[in-house]
Amino acid sequence: MKINDLFAPRAAGLHFAILVIAVLCEMAGIVQIPIGIGTIILLPFLYAFLAAILLNPHINKATRKLLDPRGQKMAATMIGIAIMPFVTKFATTIGPKISDVLAAGPALLLQELGNIGTIFIALPVAIYILRMGREAVGATYSIDREPNLAIIQDKFGLNSPEGAGAMGVYAIGTLLGTFIFAIIPVFVLHLGLFDVRALAMACGVGSGSMLAACTGALASAMPEQRDLIVALAAASNVLTYATGLYVGLFIALPLTEKLFALARPNLARKNRGIAQ
Repeated sequence: MKINDLFAPRAAGLHFAILVIAVLCEMAGIVQIPIGIGTIILLPFLYAFLAAILLNPHINKATRKLLDPRGQKMAATMIGIAIMPFVTKFATTIGPKISDVLAAGPALLLQELGNIGTIFIALPVAIYILRMGREAVGATYSIDREPNLAIIQDKFGLNSPEGAGAMGVYAIGTLLGTFIFAIIPVFVLHLGLFDVRALAMACGVGSGSMLAACTGALASAMPEQRDLIVALAAASNVLTYATGLYVGLFIALPLTEKLFALARPNLARKNRGIAQ
């Protein structure tokens, strides 16, 4: 895809649709929905994502004349470029917050390694139950927020099967993540299996909306611990940005690829042949 495609006549409809969606969603702003045990936070990005789905020519035939499929391919290519400012922003937060990271203690410092355990649950489900191919690698090595998408974009490209899997999880996290994070923490807290401090640290997964929903729900359930919950969740979220990118790049993704190769050796060899 060439940069000139950005200015091709066939991309005009796409640019117009993006502009209208962006303006309307920003005008709508943030919506907070109290649900008793917490608050669901709906961000403009969520509205934009839903609007884009509704306008997708593969779903809505009425938009096929406005949105040329070739222009959509250009948009997919531009996602990788658009993510770069996010990665830069994350990198600039590590230095100023280094004292907070060091003061967080060993529990916070080691918690990112615990996220690797989810690979052993999610990957078998993706391979043996959902019958996914290489998409399973991108979908299960992390929760696929912006830094994780950047890793997949850099190594495979978002147009690859791995990119499709990562974007699928990113989309589901955007649609359902906030709601789930507003419900599950309080439910687990009432089971009495985990200390509230552990649940507070679990709120920091690298997503602002999920962090707000999780801490809001826990703080509503235990208002006397509100300050502690917010402090631990915020430190955890900073640490996820500081270490999560490196754990995903050097540990989680290679581990997921290795496990996938063991489960689907023929497909893994085929992918290496294409890469060469």
